[in-house]
Amino acid sequence: MACGGGTDSGQDAVSDSTPAASLALDLHGFDLPLTVEFGDPATLGVDSPSVRLNEDMGQLEVQAGDRFSILITEEPGDITRLKADLERDQLRTSIIIEEQPDRLVWRSSFPDEEIVFVHFYLVLQVDGRTFVAQDDDRGRYNETDIARMIGSVRIKQPV
Repeated sequence: MACGGGTDSGQDAVSDSTPAASLALDLHGFDLPLTVEFGDPATLGVDSPSVRLNEDMGQLEVQAGDRFSILITEEPGDITRLKADLERDQLRTSIIIEEQPDRLVWRSSFPDEEIVFVHFYLVLQVDGRTFVAQDDDRGRYNETDIARMIGSVRIKQPV
C-alpha cells in the first residue's frame, strides 16, 4: 500500500497492490483470512494472477499462468475420506507421496496411459473456520508446481 511521505518518486502510485519483487494476494476481500504469495512473476510466466469467485461451486479460483491454479473452499477438511475415495477409484491408480495432518499429495494415472497427474489437498484452520486449498484438477502439474502452490497459501497474520 502506498503511504504518504515527504518525497515520493511516483513508483508507489503505479501499483499499490503488487510488490515489484513478488506477487502476493490478500483474500480478505473475499472473507477469507488467507493470502496467496505467488513469488517471482518470471517463474509463473505472468504479471498478475486472476481471482474468480465461483458461486455455483462455492469456491474461490486463484490462477497465475498455466502452472498455478488453486481452488479454495470453506469446508471441513477430511483427509481420511479423500484417501478412502482415492483407494476406491476404479478408473485411476493413486500413490500418496506426502501425508501430513494438514495435507495430502498424490500422483494419479489411468492404467492405459503414461500421463501422471500430481495433486494436493491442504487443510487450513483459522479462528474456528476450516478451509481447503487444492489444485484445480483441470490443470496438469508436476511436483515442483504442487510444492509452489502448497507453500503459497498462508494464514493472514493480524496487523
